[in-house]
Amino acid sequence: MLLVLAGLSNANAQKKNIITETFRVNGECIQCQNRIESALRSFGTDKASWSIETKMLTVSYDSTKLSKAKIEKRLADVGHDTEDFKADAKTYESLPSCCHYYRNNMPVSTGLTPNSSREQGADMQTIRGVILEESKQAGPVPLVGATIYCIGTNHISTTDSEGAFSLQCALPTQVAVSYVGYKPDTLNVNSTDDLKIILKPSSAANLNEVTVTGKNPTTYISSLSTLNTLNIGSMELTKAACCNLSESFETSPSVDVTYSDAVTGIKQIQLLGLSGNYTQITTENTPEIRGLAGSYGLTFIPGPWIEGIQVTKGTGSVVNGFESIAGQINVEELKPDKMDRLFVNAYANEAGRLETTTNLSQVINDNWSTALLLHANGVGTRNDNNDDGFLDIPKGRQLNVINRWQYANTKGVFAQFAIKALSDRRQAGQTDFDAATDKLTTNQYGVGIDVSQYGLSGKLGYIFPQQKYKSIGFIFSAHRYNNSSYYGLTSYNAKQNSVYANLIYQSIIGTTNHKFRTGLSFIDDRYNETYNIENFKRKEIVPGAFFEYTYAASDKFTAIGGLRFDYHNAYGLMTTPRLHLKYDFTPQTNLRFSVGSGFRTANIFAENSGLFASARQYSILNPTSNYGYGLSPEKAWNYGFNFVRKFKLNNRSGAFSFDAYRTSFTNQVVVDVDASPQEINFYNLKGKSFSNSLQAEFNYELIKKLDVRLAYRWLDVRTNYHGTVLEKPLIAKHRAFVNLAYEASKQWKFDLTTQWLSKKRLPYTGSNPSDKQLGLYSPAFVQMSAQVTKQFGDKWDVYVGAENLTNFKQQNPIVSADQPFSPYFDGSMVWGPIYGRMVYVGMRFRIK
Repeated sequence: MLLVLAGLSNANAQKKNIITETFRVNGECIQCQNRIESALRSFGTDKASWSIETKMLTVSYDSTKLSKAKIEKRLADVGHDTEDFKADAKTYESLPSCCHYYRNNMPVSTGLTPNSSREQGADMQTIRGVILEESKQAGPVPLVGATIYCIGTNHISTTDSEGAFSLQCALPTQVAVSYVGYKPDTLNVNSTDDLKIILKPSSAANLNEVTVTGKNPTTYISSLSTLNTLNIGSMELTKAACCNLSESFETSPSVDVTYSDAVTGIKQIQLLGLSGNYTQITTENTPEIRGLAGSYGLTFIPGPWIEGIQVTKGTGSVVNGFESIAGQINVEELKPDKMDRLFVNAYANEAGRLETTTNLSQVINDNWSTALLLHANGVGTRNDNNDDGFLDIPKGRQLNVINRWQYANTKGVFAQFAIKALSDRRQAGQTDFDAATDKLTTNQYGVGIDVSQYGLSGKLGYIFPQQKYKSIGFIFSAHRYNNSSYYGLTSYNAKQNSVYANLIYQSIIGTTNHKFRTGLSFIDDRYNETYNIENFKRKEIVPGAFFEYTYAASDKFTAIGGLRFDYHNAYGLMTTPRLHLKYDFTPQTNLRFSVGSGFRTANIFAENSGLFASARQYSILNPTSNYGYGLSPEKAWNYGFNFVRKFKLNNRSGAFSFDAYRTSFTNQVVVDVDASPQEINFYNLKGKSFSNSLQAEFNYELIKKLDVRLAYRWLDVRTNYHGTVLEKPLIAKHRAFVNLAYEASKQWKFDLTTQWLSKKRLPYTGSNPSDKQLGLYSPAFVQMSAQVTKQFGDKWDVYVGAENLTNFKQQNPIVSADQPFSPYFDGSMVWGPIYGRMVYVGMRFRIK
């Protein structure tokens, strides 16, 4: 930690002979960004920043030691084409599939002249490149909507928001480039090397200055990814308060965020209509938020620590494990070698919630870098806006720290380690509750949650220098989780010790058209839970092996097939097959299909802790064994498709996507709250349980700098409850979503999100007294949130916003709130907002 702080006093030391260059480097995703920037940091550059969206690299270096050519050659060596250097084909093919950018398939030196190429019957080739405008103030700037076409043919293309184009032609050929107000240009093209074309203003045109800029999408589905993966960038996360991971999806229509109950204030997510328990949540592909921490872990990652999020619908890769059923959410945290040297975020809202985050980083030398991430939040006021005698928001505080270390050299070795510690304490319940005198008594109803978690995680990797398509990596983590809680007269104490390891080997079969990943994994989880006086202990030891094959023999079709075998110490052999297919009608029109299975062990208490805030009694019906809770593991099949069409309209970019998924359970631990308002029954599924999900989404820059996101989602989620198939409770069948983002200038940003949720089925309460009964369905409602951000230079941001602008609140969210120790008390019937309008302010400060 001292090394992080050391050297900040010398941050402004002058360096001689430093020059800055900007040029295009091909890449696709966050992994590409990490690889490009890490390769240059270890190469001796002063600064390096590469944009995922524009593909432009800005690099500063000592001109007496390096040159642009040496830097481009270095990038080609790690798999990324530049303007003048191309990566070796095997190196490019060895990159992960998400990193595969569009490139030509011809080697740098083919030995063929244009004529001999034609004589050998060359087919249509794809020409790609970027068209820029000459700008004295800012250098070359992407030109949006420029036209390029093959002379003598009807093949034509226009540039996108990044100035990039793709054009089909038979080589050799002549192409013409034009744009209103600029001198047209004609050039000979003899190969498929990427083109860089700079247009100059036309002296004959009596035009005022024309400024054309490209915008970076804050969320996108990569056209090259075989899986249906939504990438959420850091700029998207700043559109809302985004205090932690559970609140990071407020502007995303794919993930639902709701409160688990009306007492504890814990938020949960849903994907494809299923609880977040069926979504595998990983941190940099390490499964840290799992098991007993699944319900609380979403609040353990502060928003200012997040570099990006990838949301994959459907089953994920077999490399990452067997637990992905509805999808996978992978969180990329800030990396020491590329984050700001100093970043501070401060936040406060009218409910008394205060937060502060401080991130520090230090590049120690060419190989080592480190970072210290600090976070604290707390609520010290008592809020009861609905006058039901219960706190609307729990009091408490959270302390969170990570110390990260990263190592990389030029010989193919990469390593990173992270030490993490967290303490989270909450107090909720009746406003007059005093833990010192009322805990576990009938004096006042109170809730206390005391959670701590400690962990060590890391990655080791090696790329074979002479065979760069071949690599080996090792991922590991060890965590200890403790939860000591009480809810009224109910106590719950839980401990989990976990060890995880994953060894991955990647290579090719014959040619780079046939790639594979294989390896071994190991999980050792030890659980110890006490619910009142009942103790539940179990250990899960799961060694596994996997193999994943990727076929990519053409530019249009890609197939990824995976199979893994895991041996569970209690359940025996588990087989997990998965298949992902992708077909490109054009580079902008993609169709994806996936099918696969997954299994998991349900943690019935931790995953349903919101039901603790009620008088319901737990019952496990018809246990089938003495292991764990006596219930069988959950198994399901998920299959579906995704269609994406990117387009240009009025010289502005847009995208339309549609997906449909079905999850069908062969076994499920049913959580039955309909049998009786006084009971929670757990039992193995008999009959059907499924989730059907349809979603359409439209993104478009409606007018200059105004981005519009429209979405509609339909869900049909049903389960067999004691022989009757019913809709799952508290799930909205319909959801409509609108997000408007306007950037008035580089200093002002405005964001508005509106969503409409349809009625939700409520659990059965018909046997309660009439004044304790709920209706069959909740009403539909609208929620709105907004935020305004003002930038002051490149160091300061100030933002102000409001959640729940319509001030809509669920009336009487707690059943029998006036008699919390009666058999009718229930704080788990939450279908809408608990707190009304919430205004907040914050500021960000950074030293890059």
